[in-house]
Amino acid sequence: IKKSNSVFCTGVAEKYALIEQWRQQFPIEAMCQVFGVSRSGYYNWVQHEPSDRKQSDELLKLEIKVAHIRTRETYGTRRLQTELAENGIIVGRDRLARLRKELRLRCKQKRKFRATTNPNHNLPVAPNLLNQTFAPTAPN
Repeated sequence: IKKSNSVFCTGVAEKYALIEQWRQQFPIEAMCQVFGVSRSGYYNWVQHEPSDRKQSDELLKLEIKVAHIRTRETYGTRRLQTELAENGIIVGRDRLARLRKELRLRCKQKRKFRATTNPNHNLPVAPNLLNQTFAPTAPN
């Protein structure tokens, strides 16, 4: 019970999903009482079909994943919105941001090229004390 916050502090839909998952092992009435939800609410949830918004969100998530991969994971919400609009999918930026957050998609930041060596300088070059030759005459 000490570590049960992950179950008891979740939303009602998550509790209903757990009841659905464990309904073969435990009585539904007892689980509803333990989770603090009504039995009639659980049965309404079982018969309930996803809303049109949820269904369109699921289709949009697939399109967003494909577009995210196609754009090499570099486009943010603004550019991704125009990319989807070119493919005939009209979606608002806030909705796109919410779905990207649910999918845990983040765009990769380009790093600035920074030269670490400069061969054109007038500074003294350290002498090669080893003078190793890397031209073998025969295999080992």
